[in-house]
Amino acid sequence: MSDLGPVSAWNTASAVGPVDHAPIQFYFDFISPFGYFASLRIDELARRHGREVEWTSMLVGVSVLKVMGIPPIVDLPLKGPYVINDARRYARQHGIAFERLAPSPNSRPVEAGRAFAWAKSVDPAAAKRLAGLIFCSYFVHCLDIAQDDVLSACMREADLPWHAYEVARAQGKPASRLRRNVEESIQRGVFGSPFFIVDGEPFFGVEKLPLVEEWLATGGW
Repeated sequence: MSDLGPVSAWNTASAVGPVDHAPIQFYFDFISPFGYFASLRIDELARRHGREVEWTSMLVGVSVLKVMGIPPIVDLPLKGPYVINDARRYARQHGIAFERLAPSPNSRPVEAGRAFAWAKSVDPAAAKRLAGLIFCSYFVHCLDIAQDDVLSACMREADLPWHAYEVARAQGKPASRLRRNVEESIQRGVFGSPFFIVDGEPFFGVEKLPLVEEWLATGGW
């Protein structure tokens, strides 16, 4: 990890000014409902402005629990129930299938994050398909995405070889890739899901997507 802290990193990135046509960085955790919502919109938003999107799986449990030292938002008094209601309301507003409601038990997102990180190294387009299938399995079908049978079904539907993933997993490659993603995301100041970096500027939360679009349309400010 660099000696630069997150704030210094942002200052450095912003100092060089916008980078034309640089990919939008999209960070997400598979158990984040707002990460799921953002995944349905970010690529189309970027296409409208001639941009690509680089998707990166990370773990909010590491950034929030270990780095920030606070409990998950859904476990916070007052704010937790609000966030759960907000997710339901957002889904209704946008007509998004969303069946996993509290108190449904959460899955551990580690294996899903590893699967995506590996898939991205093999076929980035297929990895995005995989992410969509994992999100759907979790938030629509309420399946446990920590289970191999769920992940293998998603991977096969995304036209990715499950056996090759098992071989890579036995060698520790997916775990290493996810660990590097998490470390780099923290170094870049990422503290939640969804998180976007556009021309060096950080934007946190699905509600920031209109601001991201305005930034892209105007060239930033």
